[in-house]
Amino acid sequence: MTGVHASAQQGFSTQARTYAQGRPGYPRQLTGWLADALGIDAHSTVIDLGAGTGKFTRLLSSLAPTLIAVEPVMEMGAQLVKLLPGVRLVNGTAESMPLASASADAVVCAQAFHWFSSEAALAQIHRVLKPEGRLGLVWNVRDESVDWIAAITAIITPYEGDTPRFHNGRWREAFTGEYFSAPELTCFAYHHVGSPKEVIMDRILSVSFIAALPPAEKAGVTAQLQQLIDTHPALKGRDTVAFAYQTQAYACRRLAGKA
Repeated sequence: MTGVHASAQQGFSTQARTYAQGRPGYPRQLTGWLADALGIDAHSTVIDLGAGTGKFTRLLSSLAPTLIAVEPVMEMGAQLVKLLPGVRLVNGTAESMPLASASADAVVCAQAFHWFSSEAALAQIHRVLKPEGRLGLVWNVRDESVDWIAAITAIITPYEGDTPRFHNGRWREAFTGEYFSAPELTCFAYHHVGSPKEVIMDRILSVSFIAALPPAEKAGVTAQLQQLIDTHPALKGRDTVAFAYQTQAYACRRLAGKA
């Protein structure tokens, strides 16, 4: 689909199942944040924009029965339908949502906004929200104060290229005060607990620009990750590890400046 970065289209379409298996969930405290900061309750209509395989959609579905998942990558959407067959799935992008104006109480983007952080996307989100609507942005951010997690970042960063990323902060540039208030941050600690294959290997191989690599280069990354798992004192010989994250949640108010 047009409007989808090549790394996302190629990486997420080929590794949708790995994404579903390896991506962490979200801390339970986020349900309170969704209710308090975004005003989501059982009567809300909520759009999960860039819903992917439905990891965050599942959390939202426990709060808001009227839920619309918007996802442009067909293979990702197929995983979502398997997980949540009752959720309405719409094929669309942030810049082009086939939804009525002023139809949603909240739009939430989990692990996604950096892909489409533009004025055009915010204008479209503004359009589909009701006047008092809220926009929520959520990311699980690797805790690189843990040395082996920092080592993982060092392994994959050389392959990043021009892929949009949360950590460079450019997603903030879209917030000019025209459509939404400045994002307000709330942080939660979170640990993804599981086998090294699940929480390290599957997680990192699902990173868009790693998933999109040619086979030989991907094999090289896999070998480096396996060596880290086999040799690092905190990982060697362990059946279960805890991958530390900081979950960053940003709330934005819809401004009345644009119709």
